[in-house]
Amino acid sequence: MFSSLVNWLVDVIGHMGYPGIIGLMFLESSFFPFPSEVVVPPAGYLAWKGEMNLLLVIMSGITGSILGGLFNYWIAVRWGRPIFEKYGRYFFVTHESLDKADAFFLKHGHISTFTGRLIPVIRQYISLPAGLARMPLGQFCFYTALGSGIWVLILALTGYFLGSNQDIIHQEIKKISLMLIAACAILTAAYVWRYRKKEAAKNKQPD
Repeated sequence: MFSSLVNWLVDVIGHMGYPGIIGLMFLESSFFPFPSEVVVPPAGYLAWKGEMNLLLVIMSGITGSILGGLFNYWIAVRWGRPIFEKYGRYFFVTHESLDKADAFFLKHGHISTFTGRLIPVIRQYISLPAGLARMPLGQFCFYTALGSGIWVLILALTGYFLGSNQDIIHQEIKKISLMLIAACAILTAAYVWRYRKKEAAKNKQPD
């Protein structure tokens, strides 16, 4: 069944071209459950066959990811806070916890957005807290593009070099995902250490 889905996607992308990649990656990057692992690698395979341009495949994937992220961001800005303020008490969410979450994301939204885009499942939803905290839009787009760009590049090159062998592609993407999770954990730990070191240095300064 999975093989049939991939073959269908190859046909769809082949017919729709780069707009098809943008549209499917928009769905993947928003809250719709549509995996990027079955979108970009087939496009990379088509690039290997000479039917698409690899650079345009990557750019299309990044564009779709940004648009999907902006969609989630807009939903959170438009309806997120009012919903939590009205019904949050049923889920133990208070005004104070919302304010703390906003303050956290305003300080650390860049690292959260960047690493979130590299982690499975989280990448689809990291835009929601960013919108809820009203993270600066330019900063949000930059780190969304950066994180998405790395992921799309990996997927495109995987399809380009491994072709249509879906079993091998699935295995390699699983390995790469685990490595990315480990890298994000190390990066986050380094960021926290550096942040605490800077805060400690500030507190030591005389008034």
